[in-house]
Amino acid sequence: MQFHDRREAGKALAERLAERQRAGGLPDVLVLGLPRGGLPVADEVARALDAPLDVVVARKIGAPFQPELGVGAVAGDAPPLYDHTLLSQLGLTEEELRPLAERERAELRRREELYRQGRHGPAVAGRSAVLIDDGVATGATARAALRAVRQSAPAGITLAAPVCSPQAARMLEPEADEILCLQRPAAFGSVGFWYQNFNQLTDEEVLDILREAGGRTRTTGSPGGRA
Repeated sequence: MQFHDRREAGKALAERLAERQRAGGLPDVLVLGLPRGGLPVADEVARALDAPLDVVVARKIGAPFQPELGVGAVAGDAPPLYDHTLLSQLGLTEEELRPLAERERAELRRREELYRQGRHGPAVAGRSAVLIDDGVATGATARAALRAVRQSAPAGITLAAPVCSPQAARMLEPEADEILCLQRPAAFGSVGFWYQNFNQLTDEEVLDILREAGGRTRTTGSPGGRA
């Protein structure tokens, strides 16, 4: 089933997570979106859970001959994280990918500075962190992001996405306390296939979402204001 757009997918994901919250799960929840595409999805979840919204910036390292094929990723200050099985299959080495990894690290830093606007990173320690993307294909970026969040000592981490490839979901099981995927189609293809409208977001759209979410937190006095 295709989603109309990321907002519709976010509302569907929010319904499932709100059920968990009403049952007593996800105490002191913090919603973390993977920009850019994960932000509209995460925003709908944050609204439904009355939770603060922030970002975890991670960057995919693509194969030189097929940039959309993620062979690794970078997040936080950790070294690049590679899928060594895939590297072996493709005949690639980490040394060959070093220039690509450095380029993605530079873009990660640029986005962190832009999106944070001088703010510190989210206060994750002791909280229920919900990491959200618009879809999980290879899982390389999500794995790097999950490890970066885990370093901040959350009470628990849930990875949530409207659609995931079954292989990526299985690979990520050791990285998260829970994985919630609304759909796990065997014939996955690409994330964009599962959306009727899959327009790429701009940095300004990400900033608009974060500004509005910050205003909601200040208005409601949510305990998540410490994020």
